Amino acid sequence: MASYDGSLRDVGRLTVSCADGPGIVAMITTFLHERGANIVQSDQYSTGAAGGRFFLRIEFHLAELRDRLVGLEAAFAEQVAPMLGARFRLRDASVPTRAALFVSKYDHCLLDLLWRARRGELPMEIAMVVSNHPDLEKDVTSFGVRFEHVPITKATKPEAEERQLSLLRGRVDLVVLARYMQILSGDFLGRAGVPVINIHHSFLPAFAGAGPYEQAKRRGVKLIGATAHYATEDLDEGPIIEQDVVRVSHQETTAELARRGADIERTVLARAVAWHCADRVLVNGRTTVVF
Repeated sequence: MASYDGSLRDVGRLTVSCADGPGIVAMITTFLHERGANIVQSDQYSTGAAGGRFFLRIEFHLAELRDRLVGLEAAFAEQVAPMLGARFRLRDASVPTRAALFVSKYDHCLLDLLWRARRGELPMEIAMVVSNHPDLEKDVTSFGVRFEHVPITKATKPEAEERQLSLLRGRVDLVVLARYMQILSGDFLGRAGVPVINIHHSFLPAFAGAGPYEQAKRRGVKLIGATAHYATEDLDEGPIIEQDVVRVSHQETTAELARRGADIERTVLARAVAWHCADRVLVNGRTTVVF
C-alpha cells in the first residue's frame, strides 16, 4: 500500500536540531545553495533567544536528488553537523514511510489508517499489521496488507516480542499502536530501532483502569478527547504529538461517549501519523516541536 507522491520527485527534506546561536540558518542554506538546491519551504523555532535549542525543517528541490542523496548526507554530516553540534535527518520526500500497525481487537483506528493509506492521504506504506488476536485478519487482508498474529500471554511475552522484533527488523521505519492493548517492554522499545506512536483516550478528569467511559458517564464528564504520543518506557507519558477534545453533556449515553471517543481517536492518530511521516515532528526532550 504505497502512497508515492509524484509531485515530490527531486524534493528533499532536512530537519535539524541543535543549540541555538547566530549563523545557523546561513550555514545550512549556504550548504544547500552551493549544491544547486532551491529551498521551497522553511520552518524554524527556538526555545529561547539565549541558551535555547533551535529546530529547523526545510524542503528543497534538487535535480537528480535520489542519485545524489547519499553524497549530500555525507557532506552535511562532515561539513555542517559537527560545527553546529546538530542532530539531523536528510531524506527523499517522495519515499513513503514504511509502517507496521499494531492492534488488538478495537478496529476503528486500524481501519481508518488502512483506508487513508489506500486513498493516498498518508505518505505511508503499510508493511504489515501485527495483532495479538486473530479477529481482524480478514479486514486487514481485504486491503492487501500482510497480517501477522502473534499471541501474547504473561508467560510468553518475551518470546512474543522477539517474534515481533524479527518481523519488524529492516522492514519498517515506524510502528503505530492503533489501539494495541498491550504494554511494550522497555527492551522492545530499545531494540525496535524506530519511533513508536501510541493513541489513548483523554478524559478531564482522567480515569484509569477498566470501563473508562462508564466512569466518565458516572462522573458527568463534559470533555473527552484523545492524545497521540511517542511511546516510551513511562506508560502514556512520552512526548505528545497531537491532542483534541470534544464537548459532551449529561444527555450522552455511555455508548455515545464511546462512539465519540473512537471518532476523535481516529482523527488525532491520523494527524499524528501524517505529521510524523512528513517529518514535521521534532522531539525536544519530553515535548515536541510540530511544524
